[in-house]
Amino acid sequence: MSAIQPKILTWARETAGLSLDDAARALGLTDARGRTGRRRLEAMELGEDEPTRPVLLKMAKTYRRPLVVFYLAEPPKTGDRGQDFRTLPGHEKFNPELDALLRDIKARQGLIRSMLEDDKAEPLEFVSSATVELPAPKLAARMAERLNFSLARYRDTKTPDEAFTYLRETIEASGVYILLLGNLGSHHTNIPVEVFRGFALADNIAPLMVINDRDAKTAWSFIALHELAHLWLGQTGISGADSENKIERYCNDIAGEFLLAASEVRQLAPVLKLSVAAVAEQIGPFAQAHRVSRAMVAYKLYRAGMIGKTTWAALDQCFKDEYLQFKQREAEKNKKAEGGPNYYIVRRHRIGHALLGLVRRSLDEGTITYTKASRVLGVKARSVEPLLSMGGAR
Repeated sequence: MSAIQPKILTWARETAGLSLDDAARALGLTDARGRTGRRRLEAMELGEDEPTRPVLLKMAKTYRRPLVVFYLAEPPKTGDRGQDFRTLPGHEKFNPELDALLRDIKARQGLIRSMLEDDKAEPLEFVSSATVELPAPKLAARMAERLNFSLARYRDTKTPDEAFTYLRETIEASGVYILLLGNLGSHHTNIPVEVFRGFALADNIAPLMVINDRDAKTAWSFIALHELAHLWLGQTGISGADSENKIERYCNDIAGEFLLAASEVRQLAPVLKLSVAAVAEQIGPFAQAHRVSRAMVAYKLYRAGMIGKTTWAALDQCFKDEYLQFKQREAEKNKKAEGGPNYYIVRRHRIGHALLGLVRRSLDEGTITYTKASRVLGVKARSVEPLLSMGGAR
């Protein structure tokens, strides 16, 4: 029996969104027996031919799958994601790392909920309290009031990190937990932003959101508010970079209105007749002053009807390319730098003060064990106390 199950090959190709012809071309298949590349791939998927290791390596790269997946007996099961709000043409929706992350976070949420129930936590009234019929500006205003959020204070911060920290504090104070996670614990399992930007788990006791920390830091506030809007709508689901989905567009409008009123973007009207490069240059300082991402400003201009879809797409691509270049420069700089940030500092930032504080209280009260605490925090049991002790968990 072949070590490679044919159905695994079919599953990997189909979930990558490739036809037999497209996959055969991407893999560069040739056949000494005179068969076309398509026919050779078809033979592999029917069990008539076995892929060589070089072909498997090409498949792993082309289909964006870890090599070990091809040796499974059955295709991996897709985790329950709630609603999938991503509708990105040409992008695969299945990602094994993302499904593993979802399963892990849902397990953690179950433990968090039981801890809060032991603590006699009251249900949160705002979860599932809104519908899409409510105009986005009204829901944005309602959310800001519930969070006791000050836009002036947000903009008075010195960096995007500080701005996000302030927003995160107001959201977590309302009873929502925010995790910054973009992998399963190592860079080898990094999940691209194209696969997910965030997801929300709606629950009136333990609502939780995850932000892909591989996204630009300037975008974290927008993503947090986007996911918060999903919680107000009572929607558990995963979000991507697509803005054409009706629900995603609505949540984007709420986040955009929360941080930047439509009247403010009209200040850019005089420069919109310039070239795309010139407009992009003008958007930069405007976005920085308002503590939002340049991509968000471009989106707001598009939604306000001030620029067309083509211009918006060009600006969005421009900002994306510049960010990728920035990430590459940062990666090179980090390679040359000695050491790195303290493990516990990084982990505390990803977990957030609210969850650290809940775990600390539960341990002190004896309602959970260190084993359960390690599960909630996503660390080994021996790391729980050092993690909680550093800086003092609130």
